[in-house]
Amino acid sequence: MQIRFPPALKPGDAIAVTAFSSGVHPQLHGQLDQALAVLRARGYRVIEGQCLREEKYDASAPAAARLAELRRFLFDPEIHAILPPWGGERAIELLLGLDFAALAALPPKWLAGFSDVSTVMTPLALLSGWGTLHGPNLMDLPLKERAFGNEALLAAMETGAPPAQESHPQYWKWNEPGKTFANRVRLLDGGAGKMAGRLIGGCLDVLVSLQGSPYFDLTAFKREPAILYLENVELAPCAVLRALAGLRLSGMLDGLSGLILGRSSAQDAADGQALRYEDAVRAALDGLPYPVAIDADIGHVPPQWTLLNGAWAVLEVFGEGRARLSQRLAK
Repeated sequence: MQIRFPPALKPGDAIAVTAFSSGVHPQLHGQLDQALAVLRARGYRVIEGQCLREEKYDASAPAAARLAELRRFLFDPEIHAILPPWGGERAIELLLGLDFAALAALPPKWLAGFSDVSTVMTPLALLSGWGTLHGPNLMDLPLKERAFGNEALLAAMETGAPPAQESHPQYWKWNEPGKTFANRVRLLDGGAGKMAGRLIGGCLDVLVSLQGSPYFDLTAFKREPAILYLENVELAPCAVLRALAGLRLSGMLDGLSGLILGRSSAQDAADGQALRYEDAVRAALDGLPYPVAIDADIGHVPPQWTLLNGAWAVLEVFGEGRARLSQRLAK
């Protein structure tokens, strides 16, 4: 299938900010304002949506209001990018109301973020042929410790493609402030290796809910070599096993040239009698005929790469927690 990529942003372009899943609680408006200031400092016009600065029932607004605002920004030719503040839980309510065929006839614009943003971003790539960016969320932009990922995200929108990205030497966890851990990105079978193909993917927790629907159908996408990437937020090890095994049973994992799993942010096994995360991954994916990389810089355990859905990517895993991801628009 053909993927079309948005043009590079330039000063004066309009960026719309709308929360089509979770909104921003008033206690966090200061961080939101700082994030918007980052965009304005780079010369962009920021258009705030009405579905943004509230949070009730795990959403910024009722589904109808969120859908209407997202549709308005998607179809407005004056808008060059849409940046949700972050993900959430309820973006799936909007899918039936989005006309992906009509969007396929329009020039693409940037949509960037991760987590529940994948619920819209991945179908937009698969059904409308828009290149979309899986990377830091808008609310990450003021965080200095997130500079590694933020710089790549902004560079992607301002040049048209992400720069080459090395694995970061360390990562950290929200529930263990002040501590860092050595990067453990590696191939599931060990050693060094490489995969190449067009990138597609997002958050496992939400995309597995779209399995078997047109919104997460990779049949046409896999006519070229394809790399699927997934990251886990909350699924416990047994749930990860079921999710990945279900994707495998459905044929979703057939015909890929590689699979990349981000670091899991979910609680691992509490004791030695329970299934651990890595063992769950091995149980679900054992015997796949292509490389599988795990603990990559993707998702809810920062820092993270920026990945362009539809871009031709080469991932090289060197061992000892080192990897390099390069992306370009043409093969």
